[in-house]
Amino acid sequence: MTTLNANQLNEGQKRLYEEAKQAKVTVLQIGEGNFLRGFFDWMLHECRKQGLYEGSVVVTQPRPGGKPKIDALAAQDGLYTLVIRGLENGERVERTEVISVFDEAFDPYSNWETFLSLAENADLKVVVSNTTEAGLVYRPEALVDGQPVQSFPGKLTQLLYRRFNHFAGDPERGLVCLPCELLERNGDELRGCILRYSDDWGYSEAFKAWINEHNRFLNSLVDRIVTGYPEEAQAEAWFKEWGYSDPMLTTAEPYHLWAIEAEPELEELLPLRKAGLNVQWVEDLKPFQLRKVRILNGAHTLMTPLGLLHDMEQVREAMEHPELGALVRAAVETEIIPSLAIAQNELQAYAGDVYERFLNPFIRHRLADIAMNSLSKFKVRLLPSLLHYVEGGKPVPGGLAQGLAGLLRYYKVKPSEAGFEGQTLSGVSYIVRDDASLLEMIAGVWSEAETQGWTLEQTVGKLLSLKSVWGRNLAAEWPLLTAAVSANITEMERQANE
Repeated sequence: MTTLNANQLNEGQKRLYEEAKQAKVTVLQIGEGNFLRGFFDWMLHECRKQGLYEGSVVVTQPRPGGKPKIDALAAQDGLYTLVIRGLENGERVERTEVISVFDEAFDPYSNWETFLSLAENADLKVVVSNTTEAGLVYRPEALVDGQPVQSFPGKLTQLLYRRFNHFAGDPERGLVCLPCELLERNGDELRGCILRYSDDWGYSEAFKAWINEHNRFLNSLVDRIVTGYPEEAQAEAWFKEWGYSDPMLTTAEPYHLWAIEAEPELEELLPLRKAGLNVQWVEDLKPFQLRKVRILNGAHTLMTPLGLLHDMEQVREAMEHPELGALVRAAVETEIIPSLAIAQNELQAYAGDVYERFLNPFIRHRLADIAMNSLSKFKVRLLPSLLHYVEGGKPVPGGLAQGLAGLLRYYKVKPSEAGFEGQTLSGVSYIVRDDASLLEMIAGVWSEAETQGWTLEQTVGKLLSLKSVWGRNLAAEWPLLTAAVSANITEMERQANE
């Protein structure tokens, strides 16, 4: 079967492809992976389909290991297929699109001068990146003339320095950088890395002033599950239907959000909202970050230990469970949302989107994967909601107390050859993955409780008093919490033994 290339396109697809090839290059994309192709490139494609955007994209990879994907994209004329599938308003949807926004895809490590020469393109306006959190980091690096810089921020520093010199520091030739890495203040972090490399490499104060005054490094928050290449049987079925194969095929959920800390006037540069996309130009990202951590991530952390203790495997399975699914919804809507000083109607609407995403039949999100480092996740995602009630002198919220009970019961572990081992309510063994020192401490409490014959409430009180876990002594601050969590663990065990 023929691999996707320009010859496989229908009339409408070919028109978009040829327009992209003839367009001026306005975007440099550093990141060839599934996420940007299922997020930013799809967005730009939507803009181009509606006649709202005329530019095209040059894409390179941020690290040498990405060369096979870059080569595959180039071999396919920069084309790939995106399938969006999931739930929208409770209905299953599936949409297929051949994405054509790339003018060129090349490897910067073997084409270093080609990469640097992009700096001399007067039409270039935007740099978008997704190099993972590990990629957006400063690492000291020697500068060798003619040799590619390894790090993403280092590469961008070199490109900007070339641009500064080529255009003689023209204020109008600065770029708008949109990092999509999952770091808070990712734009600030990128700027900071570039300034550090500039110091290391002895670049002028004039260059650093140009970076600060005439380039934009926008903080942003991205949210979409891009599931990547599907199972082989599904891929083969689609290839048979389409009449071509596509090694660069990727899949994504319908939901998407891009919140960008910048003035709405930047729509003139990237008309994403005008294309009907869920892109928000905002003064402050904090509300968006807070709702994601407390509601989406918080719901994950609430359901995960409870689901695993009841021998569940997937997020969807937990949400479809009549009791656990109802518990998650109730805790989010009546306990977590009221603890946030954000418009309640907006949070309720967001929670509805979260439930629909959790129920997506095409996403297999394993609870065991989410469970890693659950102690620190609980501290960041759910403990602040609990503390809202304790500090307000209010009763213990039942759903959050049940979630904490599930967490402590899940961490009822003993050291074994395989690691720290616990047992589900039905007696099935599992291994908990977390910080070794924390696991030793918690295992020690459970062991001492067994040796000393402590009551469950005494054991829970000891666990909740561990400042190294929670950052404070929860048992001393809120004795009612100890009682509520103990009662929930007792009830869990009782139901399991019936």
